[in-house]
Amino acid sequence: MEYVLDVHTHTLASGHAYSTMREMAQAAADKGLELLGITEHAMSMPWTCGDFYFQNLRMVERELCGIELLLGSEVNIMDFDGTVDMPAKMMEGLDIIIASMHPPCMKTGTKEENTRAYLKTMQNPLVDIIGHPDDGRFPVDFKALVEGAKEYDCVLELNNNSLDPRCTRTGGWDNYREMLTYCKTYQVPIISNSDAHTEQLVGRHVEGYQLLKEMDFPEELVLNRSVAVLKKHLRKFR
Repeated sequence: MEYVLDVHTHTLASGHAYSTMREMAQAAADKGLELLGITEHAMSMPWTCGDFYFQNLRMVERELCGIELLLGSEVNIMDFDGTVDMPAKMMEGLDIIIASMHPPCMKTGTKEENTRAYLKTMQNPLVDIIGHPDDGRFPVDFKALVEGAKEYDCVLELNNNSLDPRCTRTGGWDNYREMLTYCKTYQVPIISNSDAHTEQLVGRHVEGYQLLKEMDFPEELVLNRSVAVLKKHLRKFR
């Protein structure tokens, strides 16, 4: 399958990434992508950009280096009720919203508590994608997660960075095998993203592709195959 998009990446603005917006877009163009999402960490992440950064994204053109851009945020899930760290009005002005759990922003709970947090977050109509739900530091009931994604029409991410041995997240391979098994059973679409924090990793789906191939995962459930198909699952384009 040809991967034509990558919608979870970070630039220098996130505080712990290392490339500019132009460098990320050029890398996407060099790799033959059609669409790049730049989703800076929201305000509770240490050293990331502030409110004005996200408010001013309306001034940025949505094409760079011949690549269509989606400019949004990876917001932080803050508690077990699915509270995120960005006001709804600000989220409404962005192209794409990924919601994730990060240790600097949320203390882990039991499997039941973490699952509740994800399910409550999915009920937020402004959230498009649940980011890296594989993280073993936040154990989750994957059957309930996938059932929730189907009920609330929220996309689950296969995060390639989680499968990289350099990543601090734990349990990615085994946790994704479990999640993807339920996605096949319930016919729930997923999106493979690089979570690139450097230009070299833009569009990297190598480990994720290996896992999907190993599991004989249906191509029709992978949104990376088509920009038009992805947009049917994004709030801004519905």
